[in-house]
Amino acid sequence: MFAVQSKDKETRARTGMLKTAHGDIPTPIFMPVGTAGTVKGILQKDLEDDIDAKIILGNTYHLYLRPGTEILRAAGGLHRFMNWNRPILTDSGGYQVFSLTENRKLTSEGAIFKSHIDGSKHTFTPENTIDIQRIIGADIMMVLDECTPFPCDYRYAKKSMGLTHQWLDRAVTRFKETSPIWDYEQFLFPIVQGSTFDDLRKISAEKAASASMAGNAIGGLSVGEPAEEMYRIIDIVNDILPEDKPRYLMGVGTPVNILEAIERGIDMFDCVMPTRNGRNGMLFTSQGVINIKNKKWTDDFDPIDPEGPSAVSLYYSKAYLRHLVISGEILGAQIASIHNLSYYMRLVAEARKKIEEGTFKKWKDQMIKRLSERI
Repeated sequence: MFAVQSKDKETRARTGMLKTAHGDIPTPIFMPVGTAGTVKGILQKDLEDDIDAKIILGNTYHLYLRPGTEILRAAGGLHRFMNWNRPILTDSGGYQVFSLTENRKLTSEGAIFKSHIDGSKHTFTPENTIDIQRIIGADIMMVLDECTPFPCDYRYAKKSMGLTHQWLDRAVTRFKETSPIWDYEQFLFPIVQGSTFDDLRKISAEKAASASMAGNAIGGLSVGEPAEEMYRIIDIVNDILPEDKPRYLMGVGTPVNILEAIERGIDMFDCVMPTRNGRNGMLFTSQGVINIKNKKWTDDFDPIDPEGPSAVSLYYSKAYLRHLVISGEILGAQIASIHNLSYYMRLVAEARKKIEEGTFKKWKDQMIKRLSERI
């Protein structure tokens, strides 16, 4: 399923190939977030042709509530429903459930919650989230876990981690006693929790590794903690997680975060930032970060990014994109999202190339400086 192909001599950065039923995924990789069966505002054709996304995310919570498992089953799974023939990873929905602080209750059995759509009552368990993801047909499924907030005290973090571990055991059992519905192999990733406490993260990483699943994920980061705390936890966890399996850092992050995490041995990333920030006028470019709403771009008729991470980056000018964004035109959000996602995809592709060439560390340090500039 996964093979490490090259390693950087100065850091833990590595390249690899993750093989799934719907295609091979070169790592490090960034995965666009398609929460409800769509990467917001972007056609699947553009995801394939312009952005060249190798894998996208879906979310169990949102897909379970709407369109629902009956529709997804009748459609033949999410791939057929959305006409996407490349790999899909689904989050278990745990993060979404636990963000509904006033509308959910946690028990050893699972999470009881009210729908954000109509207030109806539902329960997620380690078992039924596996069943739902079987129906969705994701190539990679995640276990149900509790994502602790930041900050949280040690006692709460330890209790929460214990619950996540109980749920992990039950999810793995359910995974092993069931078969894929759509006649292709699916993989399951445990999730490491433990907040920012070193000893808890070590225990949780050991627990995840002991499950002997196809890969492992690190959750509960990028939730408000300082970046240096996140990097420290990644180092601790990656000392324990097996090197021959992919490591997925959930919900991270900025281009700088991604490069720092690649240096520490992370293989997979997802984040809403490129699309969400793009819709709000923030662009990641080869020159630095741009707020396209700024007046300085009003009559700048040069391309959005002269180094062109995508066709739209060269085809449209900054002045035109600014006009669209401040006018609230849908096309503006679409162009900005395609540009940002293409930038992210090019960034990880370049990282792969530099790791293979043995020049990753020097390149990464130069890129960090550029990525920190606002123009």
